[in-house]
Amino acid sequence: MSFAQVHTRSVVGLHAPKVMVEVHLSQGLPALTIVGLPEAAVRESKDRVRSALINSNFQFPNRRLTINLAPADLPKEGARLDLPIAMGILAASGQIEPQWLEDYEFIGELALNGDLRSIAGGLAVARAIKADSNERQKQNSNSSKTVHKTRKLMVPAGNGIESSRVKGIKVYAATNLIEVCEHLQVENRISNEGKAISLTETPLGLLKAVVSKLPVVNASYKVDLADVKGQHHARRALEIAAAGGHSLLFTGPPGSGKTLMAARLPTILPNLNDEEALEVASTYSVANTEYQYGSRPFREIHHTISAVALVGGGSRPKPGEITLANKGVLFLDEMPEFDRKVLEVLRQPLESKQITISRANQQATFPANFQLVAAMNPCPCGYHGDPSNRCHCRPEQIQRYQDKISGPLLDRIDLQVTVPALPISDLQNNQPGECSKAVRARVTKAYQSQQVRQGKPNCELNPSELDEHIVLGENEKQLLAMAQIKLNLSARGYHRLLRVARTIADLANSADIKTPHLSEALSYRGG
Repeated sequence: MSFAQVHTRSVVGLHAPKVMVEVHLSQGLPALTIVGLPEAAVRESKDRVRSALINSNFQFPNRRLTINLAPADLPKEGARLDLPIAMGILAASGQIEPQWLEDYEFIGELALNGDLRSIAGGLAVARAIKADSNERQKQNSNSSKTVHKTRKLMVPAGNGIESSRVKGIKVYAATNLIEVCEHLQVENRISNEGKAISLTETPLGLLKAVVSKLPVVNASYKVDLADVKGQHHARRALEIAAAGGHSLLFTGPPGSGKTLMAARLPTILPNLNDEEALEVASTYSVANTEYQYGSRPFREIHHTISAVALVGGGSRPKPGEITLANKGVLFLDEMPEFDRKVLEVLRQPLESKQITISRANQQATFPANFQLVAAMNPCPCGYHGDPSNRCHCRPEQIQRYQDKISGPLLDRIDLQVTVPALPISDLQNNQPGECSKAVRARVTKAYQSQQVRQGKPNCELNPSELDEHIVLGENEKQLLAMAQIKLNLSARGYHRLLRVARTIADLANSADIKTPHLSEALSYRGG
């Protein structure tokens, strides 16, 4: 046999498209050629694979080797193709049987001694295999065709636990190339003998499928809302933001507790479901960043961040901070200190909940369903409006400082809350505030009522859905008409006001929006 095919995956954005590694041995001077748009790390794999095979006591073919990575128009990057290339060479040279590879997909980086090193995106690959399996089952459900079995996934030991979180696929984790080959050989022998593999006794050389022993969702946080004393108005706004997924801006003097409260928003958000937790973990797997599985992300970014780092990018698009904050919180402290051009790139993702990065060679779409929480001082010194009269900023300085945030961006922030300085009596009070668990219970109840009514949180309701799910009485309509004239509300601001009022009504377990709900929602429009 001088030809072999191995199934694997590339990673483009957060997706893992199929890649077929084709290996052909032919006559001619010894050489190894890789085609199919390989990046530098992929082209260098020939040296890693050669050494890994030799050091694992395999023969490296002394012939002309051509390796094609299909589809040829899909760019391939990273060292995850080392293992499938090595398996293809072994099969094409007759050192292992090609049919052993048919039921597997392989990913992994090879060390020079044949050890397997973990790679980024292992969870994304596992989710893609599961999605393909589900799609095939749907296509064959109404036909007489045989449903293809879901391929098994062979990964490095370091990717075993994360990949095994995807239910419905078998994941095998190996520490080196020899283990992979021994597993395939023993499995094929047992299959040919027609024996069933015992769950208690594993034959020598056969790898056990990795089973995740951790709970599916394990949300735990090191902070608690009970740490916040006083600030009842701001705490109430935080609860409303959590219940409806609304964006939030805290304005107040230094030390009033703005950052303290923002950091505790994830602790009162509803728990992630299984699919949401996998989506978040997959994002961090692709970004090769640590993440505590099941918890809501909280990304606090510095004001020196660039637009590319915020939204993602690069010659091969990578996720940015807004994608890492997906299903969680993006916190901007000292918002006016950010570059205005950086802030303006948030406008589109806040509306569409996703970001598309386009480059000359590639386009990638990343999720960006985050909650924006920002904090700012009222003036450059931070004490404008403080009873102590410590502020000496001139009116033009205050205006110039506040104008660093554009009107269109402010219009997209649902809740705008003034946080006053905390009295000493509140700080000296030993009684803790209401804990996150109690607040999260109310938030979760309101969130579930939104899912039953409309299948999405209130922050995502479009204008037609607002007309469908919100019916106002005459008193409420008159109040809104007066508010629109007094506050000069735009159409976007009007719709956002209705969404906030709907969330307040949900927290009050009210089927309709009443005047008190609208009045409270109006109090968060810059007041």
